[in-house]
Amino acid sequence: MSKPVVSVRNLTVTYQIGHSLLGQNTYLNAINDVSLDIDRGSFFGLVGESGSGKTTLGRAILKAAPISAGHVTYHDGEVEYDLANISSSQLKDYRKRAQLIFQDPYAALSPRMTVRDIIAEPLEVMGLTKTREETDARVREIAAKCRLNLEHLRRFPHAFSGGQRQRISIARALVSGPKFIVADESVAALDVSIQADVLNLLKQLQDDLGLTFLFISHDLSVVAHICDHVAVMYLGRLVETAPTRQLFSGARHPYTKALFSAIPSLDPDDRGKAQKLEGEIPSPTDPPPGCKFNTRCPHAVDICRQEEPKLEHPGDGHEVACHRWRELFDMVPA
Repeated sequence: MSKPVVSVRNLTVTYQIGHSLLGQNTYLNAINDVSLDIDRGSFFGLVGESGSGKTTLGRAILKAAPISAGHVTYHDGEVEYDLANISSSQLKDYRKRAQLIFQDPYAALSPRMTVRDIIAEPLEVMGLTKTREETDARVREIAAKCRLNLEHLRRFPHAFSGGQRQRISIARALVSGPKFIVADESVAALDVSIQADVLNLLKQLQDDLGLTFLFISHDLSVVAHICDHVAVMYLGRLVETAPTRQLFSGARHPYTKALFSAIPSLDPDDRGKAQKLEGEIPSPTDPPPGCKFNTRCPHAVDICRQEEPKLEHPGDGHEVACHRWRELFDMVPA
């Protein structure tokens, strides 16, 4: 069995957010003891509410957020890097191999640059091409793969719709020839019909270029459409991971069940059956003891408030962190 492209082990990301005159610092644990593997050629989904740590995890994997503890290993068959102990020359090479597609296609593109210059910028900054002709040839090649016409290359971003701008962002991310892509809410700002077009483009690019994706989203219907494997985050921790079909047919964590029940249904009989979560996600600067979900979980008991559950492995690639998942598996509404 081949090694995963990205292997995360006991990753913790901590920020100092306050400093008092008495020397008492305030820290925020954005990611706490997260472990996961992203297999080569997969579309790995990461879901959770706003503030759960999804974007921070993606940034840490790209070495754009500080790794306070643990390890992130990148292995694409040519090189292997431990991002917690990576040199500056290795990091420069890693930037070519791992790229990010931003969420907002309007804010991600410079209004002062033409589409050609936007796509060509990574090639020039990283020194991947030596002549303008070589740069232009590479830009035209990747633009065609992203369904952009040659005439588009002479225009400025304001002349394009949201879907077209996102294709420009995708072309810029792919022009350096990366193997691994973090797509951070990359279709969240688009209309539903445009979302489908961009998702199909990403899937086609994955097949054509042999890419591996970490797809961050809050939209479970989108994740079900495109992802092979899904991890669910809550307050900086993984609470459940499984192959997509298995997770959607047999979620075992109350939080995952609540997320699924919130998916809009066209069946009038299903309306009103959603499992409502009371309150909001706790502050990461002052998390509750025990299971971090216990303040909102309708099934929490004393052990949930006292002891933090570890990820268990029921089998078939499924992992769940809940003290009561075995007894609740058939009790929590689907």
